[in-house]
Amino acid sequence: MKNYLQLLLPRIVLAPSFFLILVFVYGFIIYTGYLSLTDSRMLPTYEFMGWGNYTKLFGLRHWKIAVNNLAIFAILYILFCTVIGLLLAILLDQKIRAEGFLRPIFLYPMALSFIVTGTAWKWFLDPGIGLEHIMHQWGWESFEFGWIKDRTFAIYTVVIAAVWQSSGFVMAMFLAGLRGIDGEIMKAAQIDGASGFRIYRRIIIPMLRPAFLSAFVILAHLSIKAYDLVIALTNGGPGRATEVPATFMYSYTFSRNQMGVGATSAIIMLLMIFSIIIPYLYSELRSEKQS
Repeated sequence: MKNYLQLLLPRIVLAPSFFLILVFVYGFIIYTGYLSLTDSRMLPTYEFMGWGNYTKLFGLRHWKIAVNNLAIFAILYILFCTVIGLLLAILLDQKIRAEGFLRPIFLYPMALSFIVTGTAWKWFLDPGIGLEHIMHQWGWESFEFGWIKDRTFAIYTVVIAAVWQSSGFVMAMFLAGLRGIDGEIMKAAQIDGASGFRIYRRIIIPMLRPAFLSAFVILAHLSIKAYDLVIALTNGGPGRATEVPATFMYSYTFSRNQMGVGATSAIIMLLMIFSIIIPYLYSELRSEKQS
């Protein structure tokens, strides 16, 4: 009886959490999927209309702009975070004296919310009060940096702010990977006459494949659901220059009273995330079976 209670107790403790997740996560995913197949507008309606919202969504110019902006943001965000994070990790892995001081400085931006980051960078990049204004006060009258007001370059200001916040987190992932590599491998390569650059290029970086894959999955997931940073920094503007699927979903659901179209865009975003997570889980399970 005592053993039976010991086995039953963890299930009883976890049951409420499991039930809440089942209802408020997976239940609402199913509900959103159903709304995407209805003609819901300001309020939900349950009259089934098939795939009409999906056809309408992919015909909207605003959705195409949002997807194009997401592609630009995601590619640059993942690329720069990975490169900067790897370089910072390699720097700290050299056992420099200031490592204990530098590591929390690089990690600190990740402790901030995207709302705080967006607001701070909005002030910093505003030509009237930010960097451009300060440079003019210092005598650099010809200096111009008005990207945040420019429809062509505004999306790149979102990339800058996002990279600033996330690079330290990627650095921590790579640093953990570097510290997990057996030092004897590097010593053997040095004895064979390999240069430091060649050791990193041929031995260490290939061994960081799990860290690269994990960083890619996390950054891709963050880029797809990017909302608060965009709203705080540019509010999707100027015009729709920084519109992304998450802001599109919100505006069509709550501002334009097109709940069916908004739900459809949410399902498309979910499928984007699934297309990243499922191959990652498959590769991890396959590696475990092979090992």
